[in-house]
Amino acid sequence: MIIVMKHDASGALVDAVKEKLIAMDMRTNISRGTNRIVVGAIGDVQYVDIKVLEALPGVESVVRVAKPHKIVARESHSGDTIVNVGGVEIGGNTVQVIAGPCSVETQEQMDSAAQAVVAAGCRLMRGGAFKPRTSPYSFQGLGVEGLELFQNAARKQGLPIVSELMDVRMLDAFLEHKVDVIQIGTRNMQNFDLLKEVGGIQTPVILKRGMSATIAEWLMSAEYIAARGNHNIIFCERGVRSFETAYRNVLDVTAIPVLKRETHLPVIVDPSHAGGKAWMVPALSRAAVAAGADGLLVEMHPTPAEAWCDADQALSPDELNDLMAELKGIAQVIGRTL
Repeated sequence: MIIVMKHDASGALVDAVKEKLIAMDMRTNISRGTNRIVVGAIGDVQYVDIKVLEALPGVESVVRVAKPHKIVARESHSGDTIVNVGGVEIGGNTVQVIAGPCSVETQEQMDSAAQAVVAAGCRLMRGGAFKPRTSPYSFQGLGVEGLELFQNAARKQGLPIVSELMDVRMLDAFLEHKVDVIQIGTRNMQNFDLLKEVGGIQTPVILKRGMSATIAEWLMSAEYIAARGNHNIIFCERGVRSFETAYRNVLDVTAIPVLKRETHLPVIVDPSHAGGKAWMVPALSRAAVAAGADGLLVEMHPTPAEAWCDADQALSPDELNDLMAELKGIAQVIGRTL
């Protein structure tokens, strides 16, 4: 059961609700988000009289949620949640394309990439300063220096930035460098200590699906973040591992409508990591937008052949321009904008 408090409810009113639930033999979990406070009631709520709780001062609504992912469940929030990233809305009528290189390499490369992102009409930029790689001998990213180069380039163009956080010990560095959206990668989807830490701040989080994770497991990972008070969560489908070797991963387009049914949070797609080849990205992007995705996370490099990481799947600036033109038409058909 979820008890949603009014936006101006005082701490004393929240405590009163908590005490009432305890008196009903319920355990409680209080999630303090930016816009609302949610009190979760855990226990046998079958015979609890909702009207008694609704009558308590400061209570806005009471919702029975049978699913284990109570805060992120569709039942807990009547409308779609829109996550605001530096004035850019993710989850609204506009499909947002987040573009940029797989990894931060040089200042010149990032400056060129930022210019190309803006020229294509994208409103957010991606870039990895810390890179999880299968081989310990592969390029691991520039670290904090990479965050500095990234911000130098993106701020000149007025672009909010998205970058992957791998280690909880680097969270302070991400906050210090004002990363606008923290990405939790596929390998860390069930790094519960990391999820709890990003749940304790209000910076938006892109939560990528684990390479072999079920949707139920993915939703529960998001619940870890939401339970600590951060409700600014964006799901990112990036393909799941299968027996097939013709492409990098299987893009699960079915996950988009399923998540839209299960949760009120935005859903975006990473077609670059799904296909693993640049020539696949346009087709997968078109499918994702047509299926209802709220955005795309696309790799683009000023000179893909020279990329230090994932060169095969990076689009060129011209290819990104062409893709944006195609996607505008699809978005328009389904009543959205790009």
